[in-house]
Amino acid sequence: MQLKYLLGFSLVSLFMGGCVQELSNKQLLTNLVSANANTSILLTQMQSSPQPAKSSAKNNIKSGTFVSGEHTTQGTVNITTQDGKSFIELEQSFKTSTSGPDLVIVLHRSHNVIGATRPPAYPLRRGDYIVIAPLRKFRGKQRYLIPQKINLADYKSVAIWCRRFNATFGAATLRS
Repeated sequence: MQLKYLLGFSLVSLFMGGCVQELSNKQLLTNLVSANANTSILLTQMQSSPQPAKSSAKNNIKSGTFVSGEHTTQGTVNITTQDGKSFIELEQSFKTSTSGPDLVIVLHRSHNVIGATRPPAYPLRRGDYIVIAPLRKFRGKQRYLIPQKINLADYKSVAIWCRRFNATFGAATLRS
C-alpha cells in the first residue's frame, strides 16, 4: 500500500515539475530512471522487512506409522490442524495394495486395530470406527478433511479399510 502511494506521488511530482518548467526529453528520461531506481530500492527494503505471521500455520498434533493387516500397508500418517480445521495427512512414504475395491480412510477407537482383530481380513465392528473419506490414491502424499463434529480424543488410530469385504489393509496407532 505504501509503495502505491509512493509511486503515485513520484509520478505526480514529475508531471508537476514539467508544468513549472519545460523539461527536455533527456531531463525527463533522467528523472524517470532516478524515480525507478528509488522505487526499486524501496521495493527491496519492503521485501526484506519481516512480514506479519500468517494465521494459516499448520500444527502436527498426532502421528503414527502403518502396520500391515490384510495387505501390505506402510508409511506415516499425521493428524494436523490448520485454520481451525483438522486433517488426516498421509505422507509421501504411504503405500498400500491396489487390490482392494472401495478402500476408505477411517478413524478407529482402538489403539491397536490389527492386534484387536482376527486375520486374515482383520474385520472392523460397526461403532468402533468412523469413515472419513474414500482413499484417493494407493500411494503418496494425500490430505483429508476431518469433519468438525468429530471428537478426535475418541479415536486412537487411522486405518485403511475395504468397506465391501470388511478387510483392514493396515492401521496406524496415533501418538502425540
